[in-house]
Amino acid sequence: MISTSLQTFQETLSFPPTMIPAVPQWTNFAAAMKAGPFMTYAKNSLIITVSILVLQLAVMIPAAYAFAKYRFAGKPLLFGMVLLAFMIPGQVTFIPVYIMMADWGLIKTLLPQIIPFMSSAFGIFLLRQYFMQIPEELIEAARLDNASEFKIIWKLMIPMSKAALATIALFSFVSHWNDYFWPLIMTDSAPVRPLTIGIAMLRETEGISNWHIIMAGNVVLVVPILLVYLFCSKQIVKAFVYSGIK
Repeated sequence: MISTSLQTFQETLSFPPTMIPAVPQWTNFAAAMKAGPFMTYAKNSLIITVSILVLQLAVMIPAAYAFAKYRFAGKPLLFGMVLLAFMIPGQVTFIPVYIMMADWGLIKTLLPQIIPFMSSAFGIFLLRQYFMQIPEELIEAARLDNASEFKIIWKLMIPMSKAALATIALFSFVSHWNDYFWPLIMTDSAPVRPLTIGIAMLRETEGISNWHIIMAGNVVLVVPILLVYLFCSKQIVKAFVYSGIK
């Protein structure tokens, strides 16, 4: 992908394929950016991804804490429903969700790409597993010091679960930054489309054979994911080791 993004049009058609461009064509990236409103697409992707991540953390942390440390009626049933939601793919639910968003008049906004993902069943499950590893004695000691439940979560549970939270954040970021199917269904105009749709549209604006321009757009799409992973990779390993997931 990187090699093709730096090649000329003639080099992309050569046989055998050229792995190292004779002269790197950095102008391919400028051409990709000029093929459409890519700054708008990039801004939309950033708003959608960050909004989903913040909302998911706001829902997942207290939910996982309740499932891990509280006893209440219907707890096994409710947790089973969370796992069931984890097993249902978005392709099954997109038609009723689309109809609901259309009835609310939200199709021409970013909200249909955010609201359905306000919570993550996988995140609740992983964070619950991690919270269960934290000794009850620490929580009871905090309660004896008159700490509220919110303070226990903020000062105790979150700092001790940074690895799991980093893992969930990375998975959420990669999933929604790369999402193609859902935005394709939920958008019908450029002002609300994310970067994935913009990159896919390069094949229409630049022609299917202009792979050097298309791959330049793909490099722009992938770079943020690689940067986030570089910062979170160690935390991912810690999260799965200490949460007991094999």
